[in-house]
Amino acid sequence: MVWGGALDSSRSKYFLSQALGCNANEVEGMVIGGHGDTTMIPLARFATYKGLPICNFLSAEKIDEVVKSTMVGGATLTGLLGTSAWYAPGAAGAFVVESILHNQMKMIPCSVALEGEYGEHDLCCGVPVILGKNGIEKIVELPLNEEEMAKFKASAEAVRKTNADLKTVGAL
Repeated sequence: MVWGGALDSSRSKYFLSQALGCNANEVEGMVIGGHGDTTMIPLARFATYKGLPICNFLSAEKIDEVVKSTMVGGATLTGLLGTSAWYAPGAAGAFVVESILHNQMKMIPCSVALEGEYGEHDLCCGVPVILGKNGIEKIVELPLNEEEMAKFKASAEAVRKTNADLKTVGAL
């Protein structure tokens, strides 16, 4: 899902806004990696409320709770409603398409082919990109710390394993 990062990031922003007691439009948050409960990486260290780090407003425990809620957001909806494919996936896809059509140059996490970025090759994985009239204008390499990079490497390996499994059954 090309826009999985946009969808997961919007869920992260929602959970952050609930924890902060504010409007979600005043929060910035990003999720990278795979689009799955164990492969997505909510980047709480980069999350902000009105431009200030969320750690100025939330305890480490509360931030950890938001991260965990983000990671199981889709599964939670599926448990409640039988699916998570309602409004949010379509809205995330529209957000990505609108950024391209209107040359908005927004930074949005999307699944893209990595050719050395984040130390990965020959793999499509969710990372922040600038989207404009030409599609992906630029892949943004964030300065991930050691823990974040280890999580990204684990996510990349999980994506590779899924790809290998799909090749085994002839789906790729």
